Amino acid sequence: MSLPQQVITIALCVFGTMATRFLPFLLFSSKKPTPKYIQYLGNALPSAIFGMLVVYCLKNVEVLSGSRGLPECIAILAVVGIHLWKRQMLLSIAGGTVCYMALVQFVF
Repeated sequence: MSLPQQVITIALCVFGTMATRFLPFLLFSSKKPTPKYIQYLGNALPSAIFGMLVVYCLKNVEVLSGSRGLPECIAILAVVGIHLWKRQMLLSIAGGTVCYMALVQFVF
C-alpha cells in the first residue's frame, strides 16, 4: 500500500470506531428510557458472541489425529474456570488464549 492509501485506511478505521462509539449517544437521549429491544440486545449479544467465538475456534479441531483436541479442551476448561472465578469475559478469553498458546508451544 502506498502512503496515501495507508493514511486513508487509518482514517476510515478511526472514523468507523468513533462512529460506533458516539452513535448510541446521538440516537438515544438520556431523557427518554432506552427501548426494550436495545436492552434485550445488550443482555443477549455478549453471550451470543462468546458462543460464536467458541464455535469458530473449534471448527477445525480433529479429534481423530494429532493431539486429539486435548489442548483445546484444556483451554476451554481454563476459560470456564477463570470466568466462574472472576466473572470477566475479557479476562476469560485472554486467559484461555494464553493457556492454549502455552500448551501448543511447550507441551503438545
